[in-house]
Amino acid sequence: MLNPQLALYDEELTEIREVADRLHQDSRARTILIVDKNGQLIAASGVDAELDTTSLSSLVAGNVAATGGIAKLIEEEEFTGQYHEGKEISVHMTIVARRIILVVLFDKNTTQGLVRLRVKKANEALTGIFDALAAKPKGAQEDVFKEITDEDIDNLFGP
Repeated sequence: MLNPQLALYDEELTEIREVADRLHQDSRARTILIVDKNGQLIAASGVDAELDTTSLSSLVAGNVAATGGIAKLIEEEEFTGQYHEGKEISVHMTIVARRIILVVLFDKNTTQGLVRLRVKKANEALTGIFDALAAKPKGAQEDVFKEITDEDIDNLFGP
C-alpha cells in the first residue's frame, strides 16, 4: 500500500508523467494509468475522454487487493503482474516497487509481448522515482506546522 505519509512533489510528478507518456508511445497502448494501491490515480497518459479513470483506478486497486488475498492463501508473497484479455481491449497490470499499480490498456494495434517489454523498462524507472521519493526527508512538510504557535491557533479560533 502506498505510504499515506508519502507526498508527491512537482518534480517527481513530472518524472512519473514522463514515464507514463514514454510508455504510452513506446508500447503503442491506448491508455496508461499509474494508480496507488488505495485506488487514487497518480498519473495518466493517452486517456480517452469517455474513460472513467476514477472508477477504473478504484476497481484496479480492488482487483490487486483480491488477487493479493489469493496469493496469501496459496502462500505466495504477491502476484506482481496480471493480464486480462478482452475482445477489443486487454489490460496489463504490474505492481511497481510494492507501492503502485501500473495499468496498460491496449488493443490490436500492439502485442502483449511489446507491452510487457516496455512495462519492464517503465517499472525500473518508476521504481527509482518512488524509492527516491520514499527516501526524501519529511522535514519540508513538518516545517510548515512548526511555524504555527498556540497564539496563532487562539487567534484563528478565538472571539
